[in-house]
Amino acid sequence: MPENAPSRFANVLLFARNFLRHPRMLGSIIPSSRFLIKQVLEPIEWERARVIVEYGPGVGNITAEILRHMRPDGHVVAIETNRDFVQYLAGAFRDPRLHVVHGSAADVNTILAQLGLGSASYIISGIPFSTMPESLRTDIVRKSRVALGPGGAFLVYQFSSRVLPDLQRTFEVVKRGFQPLNVLPAHLFVCATHAG
Repeated sequence: MPENAPSRFANVLLFARNFLRHPRMLGSIIPSSRFLIKQVLEPIEWERARVIVEYGPGVGNITAEILRHMRPDGHVVAIETNRDFVQYLAGAFRDPRLHVVHGSAADVNTILAQLGLGSASYIISGIPFSTMPESLRTDIVRKSRVALGPGGAFLVYQFSSRVLPDLQRTFEVVKRGFQPLNVLPAHLFVCATHAG
């Protein structure tokens, strides 16, 4: 859990400062709302969640909630491309279940192998698929499917539905949701490799 973590105001300032530097990387000027966080995590069966991967954790709003619910022997792998956020997360969270990795979501399978964790139970992604090249978007979606274990799910939240065709081509089941109480309002997708 966060230890001596800066206030929510400080988190928002850090997030906003990085948004202004890298708007295409973040997609939003402030972190996710509690309403969005709750809806994103709702599909997770915590008792069977052994490994959860999060793409683009930012200042860790969702990360903190995952750790709050995660089983004691579980692992959370936070993959972040922004060095400021990596440094912040490494200092703010003192939890042995958390692995903060400076890297790309496209390397998820390599990262899991290097950590000796095998497949993921769930992958959560808020990275802005709509602003990345189509080839990279397709690559990340496909590699995410490969990284999931049996019964796993890819939980995606976006401010655009542009990624939907990629998800539908890759996953057998894609359920859609929407959360208006967020800046910006968000589309949610729960992607599974099979029905049920």
